[in-house]
Formats: sequence, C-alpha cells, structure tokens
Amino acid sequence: MTGRTRRRRHAWSLTAWWLLLTLTLWILGQAVDQVASPAACAASAALLAGIGETGDWVRRRWTTHRGQAGAASKRPRSPHMRG
Repeated sequence: MTGRTRRRRHAWSLTAWWLLLTLTLWILGQAVDQVASPAACAASAALLAGIGETGDWVRRRWTTHRGQAGAASKRPRSPHMRG
C-alpha cells in the first residue's frame, strides 16, 4: 500500500469515526433533554477524536520504545503459549 493510499484510508477512517461520534453525542443529548446543536456535537466529537488519536499515538510510541529496549520480555514464558 502506498503512502498516499494509507493517508487516504486513515482520513476516511477518522472522518467516519468523527461522524459516528457526532451523531451519537447528538442522539444522547436528545435522549436526556440536553439539547445541543449538531455543530456543538461536532466540535465535541472532534475534541474527543483528537484526544483519542493523540493517546493512540503516545501508546504506539511507548510500545515501540519499550520494544527496542526489552525485546526479550515479549517472548512467551511457556512453550504452550506459542502460536
């Protein structure tokens, strides 16, 4: 997969999650009588998606950093655990 295709797929994925989260926030607001405009829900969804993506990026960086230093710790402890 090329870099352009990967970026496009990632952009579509983020857009789909953002729209789904926006719709969910709006429907939940309607259900509990805390009516908010779709624009306000979209802004909240963008904030939540940004926080989630940042957290995922930090987790991947942390895993990569730990993986280089402690590769031996990832080995299965028992022969029965190997896949």
